[in-house]
Amino acid sequence: MGFLAAGVTLYTSRVVKPGSTIEAEEAPPLDSEAVRRAYRYHRLRREARRRRVRELRWASIRFWLVLAFALGIAMILAARTLGEIERVFGL
Repeated sequence: MGFLAAGVTLYTSRVVKPGSTIEAEEAPPLDSEAVRRAYRYHRLRREARRRRVRELRWASIRFWLVLAFALGIAMILAARTLGEIERVFGL
């Protein structure tokens, strides 16, 4: 069960030994194509975020313009309808 007779465990035998880090000359070389892909990926993400913000802004402007147009038409129709009612009934 991992215990010795004296009560000492074998835990330390499974721990990484100090000094077993990768040194600079042992580091794997960078893949220039992977770096280019990463730059392109993040550049496209930034552009998509800008495009999304721009589209939301234009959608908001379109909404308010259509709402103002619809309210204007409704006011014109209401005024004409009231004018016709006054003319027909002589109010």
